[in-house]
Amino acid sequence: MHRHCLVTGANRGLGLAFARLLLEHGEHVIASCRQPGKATALNTLAGEFPGRLHVLPLDLANEKSRMEFVRELPLVLGERTDAGPSRIDLLINNAGVLHSGERFGHIDPAILEDSFRINAIGPFMLSQALAPLLADGAHIANLSSVMGSLERCSEFRSPSYCSSKAAQNMLTVELAHALRARGIVVLALHPGWVQTAMGGASATVDSDDSARGLLQVIDAATLKDSGHFLDWCGNPLPW
Repeated sequence: MHRHCLVTGANRGLGLAFARLLLEHGEHVIASCRQPGKATALNTLAGEFPGRLHVLPLDLANEKSRMEFVRELPLVLGERTDAGPSRIDLLINNAGVLHSGERFGHIDPAILEDSFRINAIGPFMLSQALAPLLADGAHIANLSSVMGSLERCSEFRSPSYCSSKAAQNMLTVELAHALRARGIVVLALHPGWVQTAMGGASATVDSDDSARGLLQVIDAATLKDSGHFLDWCGNPLPW
């Protein structure tokens, strides 16, 4: 049976790679982004996989947008054989933001707040709102970063991104505890230094390779792994 998979921030980079690989594996994919009309590559994918890719608008930082997305989702998921709504088997919270150029003494609180809304609060609140639509035994993958590791922090760099990813990691652990009774596995995952618009030209990992490795890590994870912080090869990372 094919899974229903939801990928946020799927219009480019790692999110687009996730969507493509899942479709190639035969899955049904719901892909979200802020402006679907401008998501050319994603809409091209929808043409290549008719009936298996649905593109929906979602501004992760906006509560109204999240609620509208959750209300619309059952219509896209369709019905199961027992006449109830289908469930989400895999949620990949991929959407995120990195504000570059931050300098100590000139940190803008609005940038900090925006980073927390998108990188930490948004994924947690979306997961909470989607909980009734998650299948028991589903997987939630929160795309984190080694830059959110307190132990690995060795210099002043991108404080809004690093701190918001550290907060996301804590919320991942909280979410793992909240959903454990339903057998739902929740992971914080570092994708590597990926060759995307966020990663930059010097990045060392191809987005397809990262997405492929992460999907293998997700599929292999069991309930004993829930709440763990892993890299795209499955190696544990320090908090």
